[in-house]
Amino acid sequence: MIIPKLAVRNILGAGIRTWLNVIVLSFAFVTIVLTQGLYRGMSRQVVHATVEAEYGGGQYWQENYDPLDPLTLEDAHSVIPDPLNSLIKNDQATPILVIQGTIYPNRRIQPVLIKGIDPQQKILSIPSSFLDTEEEGFPALIGTRMAKSTGLKVGDEVTIRWRDANGTFDARDVRIVQIMSTTVQSIDQGQIWVPLDLIQILTQMENEASMVVVKKELETILEVSGWPFKTLHFLHTDIREMVKSKSAGASVMYFILIFLAMLAIFDTQVLSIFRRRKEMGTLMAMGMTRLKIIQLFTLEGALHGVLAAIVAAVYGIPLLTLFASKGWALPGSMDDWGIALGEKIFPAYSAGLVIGTTVLVLIITTIVSFLPTRKIAKLEPTDALRGRMS
Repeated sequence: MIIPKLAVRNILGAGIRTWLNVIVLSFAFVTIVLTQGLYRGMSRQVVHATVEAEYGGGQYWQENYDPLDPLTLEDAHSVIPDPLNSLIKNDQATPILVIQGTIYPNRRIQPVLIKGIDPQQKILSIPSSFLDTEEEGFPALIGTRMAKSTGLKVGDEVTIRWRDANGTFDARDVRIVQIMSTTVQSIDQGQIWVPLDLIQILTQMENEASMVVVKKELETILEVSGWPFKTLHFLHTDIREMVKSKSAGASVMYFILIFLAMLAIFDTQVLSIFRRRKEMGTLMAMGMTRLKIIQLFTLEGALHGVLAAIVAAVYGIPLLTLFASKGWALPGSMDDWGIALGEKIFPAYSAGLVIGTTVLVLIITTIVSFLPTRKIAKLEPTDALRGRMS
């Protein structure tokens, strides 16, 4: 027990030098946990929002459908096969027909995706029930971003044009019955939602769809010819890659913070060994082995990490708790990124994140503390008592 007691006494006796190192290292602790918590929270929010509003429990795509290639949309529709029709009839899935079109708001021309959806569907959080209206006309639903870019309001009428199944142009005046507010830009910007049965008739695509969205936690996933199933893992690939790239970029900042803290600890250890040569000689003359002295100085350096964890907990826990409850406000420009984020990001922390960060920093601190002590292995007691290093 003598080595831990000596280590604690020596490190606390170093005064301001110790606490400066501890404070810098605690900043690294809190920054790593906070940043990783933000990325995890962002990923969790985006995944939840897209599942609720767009992906459901997964999607069956018509074999020609590719949302990233608009040139495929002309042929990206076919008759819904019987297995998927059974899911739709049992309220376990909902079909969506996607066609290219043009909208003419306020005497302007704007390309648009026309999406037909069942007004009675309960699979997605899209407020499609507004499309089920008894009033005459062609009802349409748009999002707030689409409304802003077109200048349309509830009750306005606007002309949309499309090609039917035979390639013939057709057009209708639609009436905006609702403007939905959603964080999922991929169901909002550049899109207009209309009743599925009506658009199927007008485009001569009866009982056809481009995709079929299944409900969450569907027990059985069917193998349907010509309609490959896209899992949530596949649909969220871009989200995972984005979070991975952001985390990799943040690693540079982590490295700089930890490097500065480790450099300070390394310099402190080197200075301590140089200044305490007579103390080491006295300890060796009293019977303490070189290995014990190495352990003493290594433990002193490692205690910087322990104290940093304690200091980080003192101010970090209230700070991180505040961010988790109040969220991190985002600038308005973030809405143009195409990511399903709201006005705030709510960090998501875990015990694994905190423990993993603590263990990593303690290991690095211990290694950096050990490196300067290797000279002690060659130290002779007589030289140390004279204040010299062998």
